Amino acid sequence: MDRPRRLFVFYLMPDFTMLSVSSAIEVLRLANTAIGEQIYSWRLVSADGGKVRASCALSFDVDSSISEERRRLLNAPRPFMAVICGGLHINDYIDRPAEAWLRECRQRAVAIASLSNGAYLLGRAGLLKDKRCTVHWEDYPGFCERFHSTSVGMGLYDVDEGVHTCAGGTAAIDMMLSVVGRDHGEDAVTRVCERALIDRAREPTERQRLPFAAAAAPVNPTVAMLVQTMEDNVAEPLDIDLLAATAKRSRRQIERLFLRELNLSPARYYMRLRLERANLLLRQTTLPVVEIAIASGFVSASHFSKCYRETYGCSPQATRSVNRRSEGADQSM
Repeated sequence: MDRPRRLFVFYLMPDFTMLSVSSAIEVLRLANTAIGEQIYSWRLVSADGGKVRASCALSFDVDSSISEERRRLLNAPRPFMAVICGGLHINDYIDRPAEAWLRECRQRAVAIASLSNGAYLLGRAGLLKDKRCTVHWEDYPGFCERFHSTSVGMGLYDVDEGVHTCAGGTAAIDMMLSVVGRDHGEDAVTRVCERALIDRAREPTERQRLPFAAAAAPVNPTVAMLVQTMEDNVAEPLDIDLLAATAKRSRRQIERLFLRELNLSPARYYMRLRLERANLLLRQTTLPVVEIAIASGFVSASHFSKCYRETYGCSPQATRSVNRRSEGADQSM
């Protein structure tokens, strides 16, 4: 039986994250081994066809440029998927040729995907409007502020009408395993997992993390559900009694659960979530501090600044200044 061949084009953006790229490609390589045929192939692309430096400072040769890929789209065979490999400092990275290439891919029924914050490029290309997507939890606040028409999730990956997005890191393994599973069934996925020493392919909706929790310890499902509710209601925080009612528990019961599982009261945990969201917005956006305070559920900038200083040891303005100096130093290297 002839099996369909799948060509993946990985677009390496400057300072791309090597963990997510290598995770995605290794799944394809191991799938070829497990199936016993060279079903999957790939090539690496950069903006101009030159070397690209990863965030770990290693440089990589590529196979072609964006202009070459745009010409190749005019002829068969076309790629199965174009994958945008995000990394550091791309929130404001403008790449019009790549955006045009992505739109042309969609017009010609080529699937597209992003790893980590590569979703920013998809969003700027207009390919995430009225769609679901997933980004890394650190990018979540800034991404939501920029792309209001996109439904942004905090799972591992998402697929919406040919648009694949994942949180990056090892979540790239799970996203690519889902492609292998659709092509060749769960037996092929199991054999890839065995070779990679992975216990299973995770579900797309599994959480990226539980903030401030001990990583090794499983968390009570009620606590996990309440944390999700808190994350969904940062701008307008819910009363703790109302949170308890959503879990059909008393306030005293959830107080005990949070102290046992997370070593924090629900109120204090909620505050930490809101302040973490504010910290990320300060570093990822140019929103005024007062707007960040409101987006993080504070009724006044003065109360926000006081709580922020108590947690981070500096003012919100100082965090933004330090972040700008750090970015300037990175760009001058």
